[in-house]
Amino acid sequence: MIHLPVLIADLGLILAAAGITTLLFKKIKQPLVLGYILAGLFVGPYIKIIPTVSDSKSITIWGEIGVIFLLFSLGLEFSFKKLVKVGGTASITAIVKVIFIIIAGFLIGKAMGWNNMDSIFLGGIISISSTMIAIKAFEELNIKHKKFAGLVFGVLIVEDLVAILLLVLFSTMAVSQQSAGPELIKSIVKLGFFLVLWFLGGIFLVPTFLKKTKKLMNDETMLVVSLALCLVMVILADKAGFSPALGAFIMGSILAETTQAERIEHLTKSVKDLFAAIFFVSVGMLINPSVLLTYALPIFLITMVIILGKIIFTIFGALLAGQPLKTAVQAGMSLAQIGEFSFIIATLGVSLKVTSDFIYPIAVAAAAITTFTSPYLIRLSEPFYNFLNRKLPAKWIAGIERYSSSTQGITTLSDWRILLKSYIFNTIIHSVIIISIILLTARYLNPFILSQLKNSNNSTFISITISFALMAPFLWALSIRRIQKTAYAHLWLNKKYTRGPLVAIEMFRVILGIFFVGLLMYEFFDTWVATLFALILVVLVMIIFSRKLQSFYNKLETRFMLNLNDRENSTPNILPWDTHLTEITVAPESKLVGQSLVDLKIREQYGVNIAMIERGKISISTPSRDERLYPHDKLLLIGTDEELANVKHLFEDIVDENLPSFQKQDMSLQKIVVNSSSKIYGQSIRESGIREQTQGLVVGIERKGERILNPDSNLIFENEDIVWIVGNNKKIPELFK
Repeated sequence: MIHLPVLIADLGLILAAAGITTLLFKKIKQPLVLGYILAGLFVGPYIKIIPTVSDSKSITIWGEIGVIFLLFSLGLEFSFKKLVKVGGTASITAIVKVIFIIIAGFLIGKAMGWNNMDSIFLGGIISISSTMIAIKAFEELNIKHKKFAGLVFGVLIVEDLVAILLLVLFSTMAVSQQSAGPELIKSIVKLGFFLVLWFLGGIFLVPTFLKKTKKLMNDETMLVVSLALCLVMVILADKAGFSPALGAFIMGSILAETTQAERIEHLTKSVKDLFAAIFFVSVGMLINPSVLLTYALPIFLITMVIILGKIIFTIFGALLAGQPLKTAVQAGMSLAQIGEFSFIIATLGVSLKVTSDFIYPIAVAAAAITTFTSPYLIRLSEPFYNFLNRKLPAKWIAGIERYSSSTQGITTLSDWRILLKSYIFNTIIHSVIIISIILLTARYLNPFILSQLKNSNNSTFISITISFALMAPFLWALSIRRIQKTAYAHLWLNKKYTRGPLVAIEMFRVILGIFFVGLLMYEFFDTWVATLFALILVVLVMIIFSRKLQSFYNKLETRFMLNLNDRENSTPNILPWDTHLTEITVAPESKLVGQSLVDLKIREQYGVNIAMIERGKISISTPSRDERLYPHDKLLLIGTDEELANVKHLFEDIVDENLPSFQKQDMSLQKIVVNSSSKIYGQSIRESGIREQTQGLVVGIERKGERILNPDSNLIFENEDIVWIVGNNKKIPELFK
């Protein structure tokens, strides 16, 4: 008789328990994460009602795999460009909130008599809000298109990166058993170095690789390649001394910049869901119910800190960043929960054996409670704002409004700020690349060449030659390339007293380049004489081949920027005034299937325009009134918050509503000014032939300061009308020549 391995039996038990609890939680419309945790509680060692898992160590390994794929999927939704785009408002709000909550968590831990490490981990656990829970609540409440939701998503993006930083810092503190000092600073610098290096290398190589192999990539191959890239980065992160989860997050964020991001996310979703379920079940297995009873009071206090603290400090951070009171209140009450990263931080403390046994179940219990309360708090956010608006002194309300208006009006940057920002980015990026080349050459390339040639002089010469050839374009960019020529010229010509600092900055760049070349030579030569000789030779070579280096670097930079902006360039940017985009999929069971657009009258009844229909591999731009809808059609809709919210229920099956996944890049919004010589002057929208000749749709007209959204097709174009047209960006200009 064949013996069934314990691992398979345990896995079957886990998935069976998870399946039953998730069906139950689906029925009662509660987050599945709580169902998984409850399933883990039942199959764990503390409850003997049903069979329990025999080998918890194997399940821990499955759980670690779950963390990797969970963070990989979070990385796919993260994107470094999103982090840049969220701007200062979300960053200030997130940082203020996280710092104050960590301090509050630490203080309440100390007040309850906990040691420093328990208190620090508690602060980290309760500081990060749950992306999954917030997004799910927004979808259920039909408010993803509200303007405050943009701030919430921005804060969550910043918090994801902060959570990664906390994982690294807590790991360092756990090893050194210190909360401050050189080791902590070293870890932060090391993290920053590798984040920049991996992002630059990943954006340069991965999108190019996916483009070159696109024709070979069916779904199966893409799934295998995506998971392989994830696990390769996991290995690199582990080799660099970081958490494997960090590597998964980084690779996910790199793939998020590619045009294949949605496809990869779709293909890996099942894998992520499976292993994430196992992870959350393993979380539940570590909960001891008796501990929950013993620590009922700390659980209550910590839950209150999470809810009240996050509401207060998020509102404070948002107001500080210049947001109106209503937006700040709605954002604060949307972020009053903890979730997936909290479990991961708590798991880190357990695995490193630096936190007490009671921390983990307390964190899980607080997460469960705040998950239940989160939707209700979001619903109450607007009534609570109305209450504050009535009760707060009128001077306070007026002061907040003045501050918000003044901060939102600050949009210009001085030449100095523009120049210094560019110099800082230029210095950091190229310094990281140059240092990595030097370290790789000295520690890996030179020993390999030496082992092959058995001659130290020859191996040194070859290693230096290769290293310098790789460094040369980046040394040129670091020390010689002109940056922000316009701002530099303004400062040089218009303000003579700024020439001194400008010269000093340029000298610093040259000295820094010479320092890196000296560092390379010092890695291979014992005497400073040889280093100085080599340094002079290198400087001469840099001057002689400056133009070739410039040409080669420009090619590298062009390739990098194309890869970085590829996904953005492949999607249409059509957002006039206060309208928003949403992508909605027509469900097979929808009543709209088979009906034509003229019968639906979506524009007439709801004020929403259909800009595009994607049907399989076919994209129909600005569809005609006779076009019919079919199952699984993807519609790109344009409308305001209220209009989109009103129309969404008709389609039933809703997917990612913020980032359209259409691949057609010819669709764009164009602004045309009509004058008396224009071809369409004096004609109606219907007579102008805009739809027929440009595949265009008139979505708005500005006339004498008045905005006309969704104008009637019989409206006549007048002189100085500003017409907003969604359509083919190549054909629209031809009509208006």
